[in-house]
Amino acid sequence: MTLNEISLKKALNKAYSLIKPKRPDIELFKGNLVKLLGQIDEKESEENVKIHLMDFLKDTWYKQDYLVATKGRTDFVIHTGKEAKTPSGVLFEVKRPTNKGDMVTRQNLNAKAMHELILYYLRERINEKNIDIRHLVITNIYEWFIFDASLFEKVVAKNTKLVKAFKDWDSGQKVSTNTDLFYKEIAKPFLDELKEDISFTWFDIREYEKPLKNNDRADDNKLIALFKIFSPIHLLKIQFANDSNSLDKGFYSELLHIIGLEEVKEGSKKLIRRKQEGKRDAGSLLENTITILDLEDSLHKVPDISSYGDTSQERLFNLALELSITWINRVLFLKLLEAQLIKYQKGDQSYKFLNYTKISQYDELYKLFFQVLAKKQVIETKLSIKSLATFHTSIVLCLKLASWKTKQLKLIALMTHWIWIYTAERYCVMLRTNPLQRV
Repeated sequence: MTLNEISLKKALNKAYSLIKPKRPDIELFKGNLVKLLGQIDEKESEENVKIHLMDFLKDTWYKQDYLVATKGRTDFVIHTGKEAKTPSGVLFEVKRPTNKGDMVTRQNLNAKAMHELILYYLRERINEKNIDIRHLVITNIYEWFIFDASLFEKVVAKNTKLVKAFKDWDSGQKVSTNTDLFYKEIAKPFLDELKEDISFTWFDIREYEKPLKNNDRADDNKLIALFKIFSPIHLLKIQFANDSNSLDKGFYSELLHIIGLEEVKEGSKKLIRRKQEGKRDAGSLLENTITILDLEDSLHKVPDISSYGDTSQERLFNLALELSITWINRVLFLKLLEAQLIKYQKGDQSYKFLNYTKISQYDELYKLFFQVLAKKQVIETKLSIKSLATFHTSIVLCLKLASWKTKQLKLIALMTHWIWIYTAERYCVMLRTNPLQRV
């Protein structure tokens, strides 16, 4: 067989490799990996090593959504779901660090660890007809050999001679059902005769000890590929959003909460609606806007108000929702613009403008929204906008180009200033912080 070693970066999905991990996730990974390495006693049993490794994987990535547990005679597996009845997605063969005789090497995969992994795979694939296996792993905690399940499907499951020998042995048609017979008389000769290329990802955790144990955040970049290789996105091949404009789940949930909406499931569909009575937040954008529109008797100021519903309550809700979504869209647009400016300026953080340092008051945010961005052209004004004065020329030019068509709703835009301030004050209490500091 011809061995083809793949680096961590090449093993990762290209789109996934571009996504930057969150700081809390990296810190959790570093802490748990340092803890794992500190717990390993090379004199302890293989079972001891296995328990610590399972805890590391569970505590860092898997315990919320995926079961990590022993299964039958396989050392342990990562299931594709929370329940034991879900298929095994990743199969593990674990050796003690001192058990070099049974461990595979980068130059030789024909060792007992590989014989055992082949047996685990055949039991899952042939006996249990599991077609959900994603990866297979051999490790002694320090060294890791990760194989894509598609390789085993091609080389192992499709080899009729090997599969027949396995079935005969498993059903007692050989001289012994002892696993040693399978390892020495079936798996070893199979690997000796194998002509195909065998690709695998290899790494040694000890090579990452320096960035792992120091406090230099710049060094953490060296750990990103290692962090991702253990993740469900890689090992279980979980789909992920690779659109740079997509929202992550946490941000999406908080966004709905701030607006005053909730996502519910009705049958097979997911719907977004106003929160039910009793669950509504008085400080949300939607509820504040409804209150102000009602108090100011603003509905009669809107042309074609009948298009917003038949009753006054329907009109208040639909109009308030349109306003709230318009404001949120503008904030998201500005954040995307800000991110692109920083990217074009090679990471220069001074180009950040939508934050508490540049826009310290809600009056200034209001002016930016309605006296700059809502205009087709930015005209000269005597208004003192400190935030704009501190922007780089390039930022101001970009903002001048960011215009929205004047809408019929501008007739009631003046009152939005007070809605913003009232909403912000309520959220200062609800979130125990200044919302502009969270932007």
